[in-house]
Amino acid sequence: MSETNESCWSGDETAGVLTCLLMAWEGWLAWGNLKDYLSVFEYLLWVFTPLVIVFILPFIIVILLYLSILFLHVYKRKNQLREAYSYNLWDGARKTLATLWDGHGSIWHGYEICGLEKIPEEGPALIVYYHGAIPIDYYYFLARVIIQKGRSCHSVADHFLFKIPGFKLLLEVFSVIHGPQEECVKALRSGHLLGISPGGVREALFSDETYPLLWGKRKGFAQVAIDSKAPVIPMFTQNVREGFRSLGNLRFFRWIYERFRFPFVPVYGGFPVKFRTYLGDPIPYDPKLSASELAEKVQAAVQALIDRHQKVPGSILRALLERFHMQHKDE
Repeated sequence: MSETNESCWSGDETAGVLTCLLMAWEGWLAWGNLKDYLSVFEYLLWVFTPLVIVFILPFIIVILLYLSILFLHVYKRKNQLREAYSYNLWDGARKTLATLWDGHGSIWHGYEICGLEKIPEEGPALIVYYHGAIPIDYYYFLARVIIQKGRSCHSVADHFLFKIPGFKLLLEVFSVIHGPQEECVKALRSGHLLGISPGGVREALFSDETYPLLWGKRKGFAQVAIDSKAPVIPMFTQNVREGFRSLGNLRFFRWIYERFRFPFVPVYGGFPVKFRTYLGDPIPYDPKLSASELAEKVQAAVQALIDRHQKVPGSILRALLERFHMQHKDE
């Protein structure tokens, strides 16, 4: 054994181990080795830089093209926006953001609405929709209603959304409430549109590509419609689960939500699949219906839209191809 090794293991064993580690560390940090590592890094950089440039630059060009198209969407509506800002600051802001979201939906998802004429020109209506993993289709819908109908739609959101830092102003400007029945009834009686998803966060996180409605026995939305004497309009967006998907089928995430009511479920996607929103026939106010009966009727109407317009189980590839195939699933 060499003198170095003997010195390492003589005396206290712990001190010897530490001494050996320090010597190894000094050897690893030797300038000769460091220069070798830098030489390897320089070589790898020389090899991969052209590949990075070749593949990244086209994406940058595509992003610039999309930004240009968004600018054109805003410019096309510049007169409407100028008039909106002159009337009310927040009205102008809403229409500007609506134009941007509508442009994004048109570019990325080829977004369409079938049955927009069923949204009344004035007066109340309760819009009940299926909740995707991320309800981006609902954002597009709100934007299209603002632009084409000239109406804003109040919305009901889960409590946790109001706890996200920085969201308060956005929620206020777009009239988002956390859902007490009294507030919902007040909005409808004031003649506003109101959007709500009875499945809420549970449906967003734990529904899947087979599109089950996870409403449970919820009937508060039906009672709101009865108390305000407002019609109910069912709504569903084709392929919304293929745009974004969640990992809610894993037991660990389901346990966290059921135990703590914390919506901690990873969501992935953002795929440019075809989105097409379908609005069903309005269900008029009927004083003979109870809240339970109306809730069942609305759920059946949303389920009918899913059955008619969505192929299950959903397929991301098929939804991507539908961007270029115009035939609807109406059978």
